[in-house]
Amino acid sequence: MPQWLARFNRRVTNPIQLLWAGWAPTYGILSHVGRKSGRSYRTPLMVFPTGTGVAILLTYGPNRDWLKNLTAAGGGRMKRYGKTFEVRDPTVMPRAQAARYVTSRWQPLFARLPFEQAVLLTRV
Repeated sequence: MPQWLARFNRRVTNPIQLLWAGWAPTYGILSHVGRKSGRSYRTPLMVFPTGTGVAILLTYGPNRDWLKNLTAAGGGRMKRYGKTFEVRDPTVMPRAQAARYVTSRWQPLFARLPFEQAVLLTRV
């Protein structure tokens, strides 16, 4: 997806999604700390359950600040279905490889979405 759309979403769409993303299926809110600023951030993301955590599609590729922050800090917190839990060990991989880890109910949708990469996070 184009980078201008990522900037638009960060400023316009994300604040709106934060109102419901922690409760809706296939969405979650990732809380992370800025690697340079030390500031706290909350990012709404498409999230799919795995046996040991969650898989997140990298809709704008792996060069995302939230992923860099998560990697630098060693983890963060994820809110899904109103519950918050710790996540760690971000592992970037091709979407097809990540699809094998997604629970069977969500695998068909995850495997068909038009994004090339995903990141797996382990639930603590």
